[in-house]
Amino acid sequence: MTGEDRVAAGWERLNARLVKVGRPDVHDEAFRRTGTLVNAPVSRGSTVLFPDLDTMRRVGAERYGHTPIYGAMGSAVQHDLERAIAVIEEGRDTQIVSSGLAACTTALLTWTSSGGHCLLPDSCYGPTRRFADTMLRRFGVEATYYDPMISEEGLRAIMRPNTQVVFAESPGSHTFEVQDVPMLARVAHDGGARVLLDNTWGFGIFMPFTHGVDVSIQALTKYPGGHSDAILGAITVGSEEDWHMLRDAAIQLGQLAGPDDCWLTLRGLRSMGVRLARQARTAWKVACWLRDRGEVAQVLFPAFSDCPGHEFWERDFSGAGPLFTVVLTSGHDRAAMERMINGLRHFGIGASWGGYESLVLPTTGGVSRSLPNALPEGPAFRLAIGLDDAADLIADLEGGFSRL
Repeated sequence: MTGEDRVAAGWERLNARLVKVGRPDVHDEAFRRTGTLVNAPVSRGSTVLFPDLDTMRRVGAERYGHTPIYGAMGSAVQHDLERAIAVIEEGRDTQIVSSGLAACTTALLTWTSSGGHCLLPDSCYGPTRRFADTMLRRFGVEATYYDPMISEEGLRAIMRPNTQVVFAESPGSHTFEVQDVPMLARVAHDGGARVLLDNTWGFGIFMPFTHGVDVSIQALTKYPGGHSDAILGAITVGSEEDWHMLRDAAIQLGQLAGPDDCWLTLRGLRSMGVRLARQARTAWKVACWLRDRGEVAQVLFPAFSDCPGHEFWERDFSGAGPLFTVVLTSGHDRAAMERMINGLRHFGIGASWGGYESLVLPTTGGVSRSLPNALPEGPAFRLAIGLDDAADLIADLEGGFSRL
């Protein structure tokens, strides 16, 4: 299998599943009687009416199911999306929340408590770091940052009796270290802690519960939505105990998502495999071209052998996402890099990724780390590869290098 085929394979295998998840079963009794729409309808509403008080009390007691007593507990289309995400992640159940960041923060609030301790990779998403350093600290939870490439012995050395959560993000934001998640899970579970994984980059191509993860977090804004028009997050769990804890926390925090955003995300999910296979193949071509440029010191792409943790990507992932970082040689400065970026025409300047559009974002000067030598020496920028043609993107970058 070529490198291009390898990065796309997992996405292509998803297609048959994506067509069916979160939709009515055409073989059930209701369909045979009346037929059904291909796409779930959107239901909007806050108040739910009941025929009598006994029914209202019975439905209210079933908060771990998908029948709401009030609109703030979710709509029918939200629950369709939740079932779809749980199937893709091969988990027990999913809670949809208002954003990817809300998925990270709600999960941390659910599985930590005052007097507790959590471990986070030094490479984690910046807003997750800010939450751990501010609000979580005010709630009495201490956070320690660890090297994402930490050894098993190193991780065991920093575990504490009160460590409640080992958080992972694989690969890491901006620097793309792929973590040894099965090792993290083994050490965490030996110490009585849960493993929470931000699986946004690996959604659909990394099966978290197969590798020992307890809670998988996704920013559905990215791959599933795919059209840059909806902001959503999801938290998926593998056990009934964790589902009850999560569902209670989500209800108490008022976490849900609007039915229109859920419907848009379900629609985007249908084409996710096709889109991401194309984007992964284009990302491979662009990344290979960049790797051969004299201006480039390194391309931080998990599918490349020199990316930290590549061996774990090779072992655990069925494909690669279309997002990676380009590090320029130290002879270039930040001003030159920004000159290059400002003149790009096929790449928009933006902070998100996973949609149909190609994006560029400088990372030098905007990324925080706690550990020394954690950031590239040269100026760096992140590329999100969309549905553009590879030749157009390469020509755009070539013009950008001329501005260096």
